[in-house]
Amino acid sequence: MPPMQARTLSVYNVMVPLVCLLLFFSTPTHGLSDSEAILKFKESLVVGQENALASWNAKTPPCTWSGVLCNGGSVWGLQMENLELSGSIDIEALSGLTSLRTLSFMNNKFEGPFPDFKKLAALKSLYLSNNQCGGDIPGDAFEGMGWLKKVHLAQNKFTGQIPSSVAKLPKLLELRLDGNQFTGEIPEFEHQLHLLNLSNNALTGPIPESLSMTDPKVFEGNKGLCGKPLETECDSPYIEHPPQSEARPKSSSRGPLVITAIVAALTILIILGVIFLLNRSYKNKQPHLAVETGPSSLQKKTGIREADQSRRDRKKADHRKGSGTTKRMGAAAGVENTKLSFLREDREKFDLQDLLKASAEILGSGCFGASYKAVLSSGQMMVVKRFKQMNNAGRDEFQEHMKRLGRLMHHNLLSIVAYYYRKEEKLLVCDFAERGSLAINLHSNQSLGKPSLDWPTRLKIVKGVAKGLFYLHQDLPSLMAPHGHLKSSNVLLTKTFEPLLTDYGLIPLINQEKAQMHMAAYRSPEYLQHRRITKKTDVWGLGILILEILTGKFPANFSQSSEEDLASWVNSGFHGVWAPSLFDKGMGKTSHCEGQILKLLTIGLNCCEPDVEKRLDIGQAVEKIEELKEREGDDDDFYSTYVSETDGRSSKGVSCESISFA
Repeated sequence: MPPMQARTLSVYNVMVPLVCLLLFFSTPTHGLSDSEAILKFKESLVVGQENALASWNAKTPPCTWSGVLCNGGSVWGLQMENLELSGSIDIEALSGLTSLRTLSFMNNKFEGPFPDFKKLAALKSLYLSNNQCGGDIPGDAFEGMGWLKKVHLAQNKFTGQIPSSVAKLPKLLELRLDGNQFTGEIPEFEHQLHLLNLSNNALTGPIPESLSMTDPKVFEGNKGLCGKPLETECDSPYIEHPPQSEARPKSSSRGPLVITAIVAALTILIILGVIFLLNRSYKNKQPHLAVETGPSSLQKKTGIREADQSRRDRKKADHRKGSGTTKRMGAAAGVENTKLSFLREDREKFDLQDLLKASAEILGSGCFGASYKAVLSSGQMMVVKRFKQMNNAGRDEFQEHMKRLGRLMHHNLLSIVAYYYRKEEKLLVCDFAERGSLAINLHSNQSLGKPSLDWPTRLKIVKGVAKGLFYLHQDLPSLMAPHGHLKSSNVLLTKTFEPLLTDYGLIPLINQEKAQMHMAAYRSPEYLQHRRITKKTDVWGLGILILEILTGKFPANFSQSSEEDLASWVNSGFHGVWAPSLFDKGMGKTSHCEGQILKLLTIGLNCCEPDVEKRLDIGQAVEKIEELKEREGDDDDFYSTYVSETDGRSSKGVSCESISFA
């Protein structure tokens, strides 16, 4: 073959596969611009609401279209809610949007099987609630979606088992599957979620141990579920035996019966022996109940004199009757007076005498009493808080309210472990939080030689406080201000800076005169102006707390100072742009996150708006806060319901850098 022909053939052999390869990657979807991909997606929709997508036309940029969210000129979200949409969701067309991170089709009329969303591997949030989609969701429906944080599929008609792949998502924070027809057992989730709702399905079997501390409302409407936190106990797996074959010899069926009889007999003997030993031990120890124990440091500091009272009671009884039996009864009564009422079954039990004997350290003294850290002999650390101004309710009402508070379970609440009731004073026993209060970490760290809280940590704290407050408002709806005393000294921090709300739900118990004098709710504008508190009073407290976290200034609202209140001071110096003098220098470097800090400052001001009607409610505040990111360019998802109802700017795709905080 001539050299020229050989070279031509060689070039041909290279070019033809190359051209084919280019044609392969230039498919109709992947070669489209954002506007072309969205218009192609529109073709698969049936729009019931007239002119809902009229702005979607090739003559204008897609970032100006209704429901299209943009950042830096790229489409990162579609928010298509309440538009009476039906038809199909064209995943192939959506895959042409390379920057797509969030989708919301809530409150529409989509039907049919679950779309193949796993082709959109970079998706961070998916909202499909309140449609008519149905059928089984494949087990691998979420495989490869490693960035997915929020999945809302509530109020559809999905059936079959919960897809196992959704429980394995590494970044999942929220999952709503309520109001469907899911069956089978709940899968084991790989980590704790911030929001989970599986109510009103047909799920069965034991609840995974990792969810045993979850709010029981998460599982309501699933009659086949059992185990904690529900009151329904799971049947023993050994109760149901496989049917025995009739052809089996009789001798083989007698074996288990003989073994069972032997085990039962041994069990009875053991129980009788234990009862005998306990009875003997009780008799031996009974006279020692009258023995006095010296007051511990906690006893000296708190002024609790149950042991002294017990001694006086015994002396009176001895003087009147002089019988040994009466001495023992008096001593027993003294011990009974030191019994704590436990609200948590998952804690080691102890009584007041154990606390009195423990080494104690005073943590602080507040307007209602002092707090102490007590280290029990087992090494367990507890915090004991004394309340002398808690006589607004009688014994029965007090105990009922404490049980109500004891049922609250949220990872941003400091649980009340136990309480002690006396008419003169009450004790609340809680877990110990390693890093102390937010107030100390904000205002005293530098003087203690500790580093200040940086911006990501402060944002984490705000988000946790908001979620804990939202939970209180959901689970204590009868209280006008479910927290009532929100301030930085009532927010404690764990080792990982997770915030824990404390001193919540106490307004019904505190003497009204003292409550009005000291509690944060009674510092709100609505109370100072109109002598009333509302459902938004706690939101005002949240707003003041946000401003305190960002500015590093202690609110004059909670001191006897006549200085200008914090919200007024911020308003006077904030003009919608970055002003370094407003913010705590302890936050450190704030480059690439000024926009997010300004957003949080604006949310804080909206939360403590003096006009209650204009103030955000708790749901709006939480949704707004959840949108915030640590730095610019981290194009996270949006909380769709809030955006669609209250923030028209987001639907036009305005980026965080270009928003005007007017």
